[in-house]
Amino acid sequence: MKICAYTFEEFVERAKAFHGVAGPGLIIGGFMVDLAYENLPAKGFFNALCETPKCLPDAIQLLTPCTVGNGRLTVINVGRYAMTLYDKSTGAGVRVYMDSVKVGAWPELKSWLFKLKPKEAQDDELIMKEIKEAGSRACSVQYVNVAGHFTKKERRGEMAVCPGCREGYPAGDGHLCLACQGKEQPYEDTRYRIDNPAFIAEKPSKGSAGISGSMSLRSPGILR
Repeated sequence: MKICAYTFEEFVERAKAFHGVAGPGLIIGGFMVDLAYENLPAKGFFNALCETPKCLPDAIQLLTPCTVGNGRLTVINVGRYAMTLYDKSTGAGVRVYMDSVKVGAWPELKSWLFKLKPKEAQDDELIMKEIKEAGSRACSVQYVNVAGHFTKKERRGEMAVCPGCREGYPAGDGHLCLACQGKEQPYEDTRYRIDNPAFIAEKPSKGSAGISGSMSLRSPGILR
């Protein structure tokens, strides 16, 4: 049994090295990518679209040239365990998804997919055994055309310095970067910069790496 160029066992080892653990989602994802490849035309330049941020994107990055970093893998959180490889110029592609009917032939795999058991009650060894037995047979294929905005080539455009955080950002986003506008906020508080004199960093304790978490703050204002 092969997953693209790898045996099942080889792919499990690659998954462990890349993902940290060879979880069920990543291994079944390998079979999904393999099935998509089987149904693609022999020629073409393909991008990838993944409908979940959980595990499946790493299978795509392991087995295709499409990664988040090179812009050829787009991850959207639809919540479905599905992925598509599509021609970047025409949008025509092959979508592979976990089939809710077919997966019923493998009870433990179905239980994992639909979260019918708490994680601690799952039989990981049996799940992996059923994944190996099922392969891509637990999946189905659709021929699709992705939405137009996925085939548009985005250009970075001019960069500017944000007056709020003083970091570089795409000028087309507005007078402030998206974080300072409050539209994309990954942190609870971005007002304080560690390289600003308003911070007094205490000497790191012995054995600690870098600046310790013990700091005093002179001023609560935005640091300039």
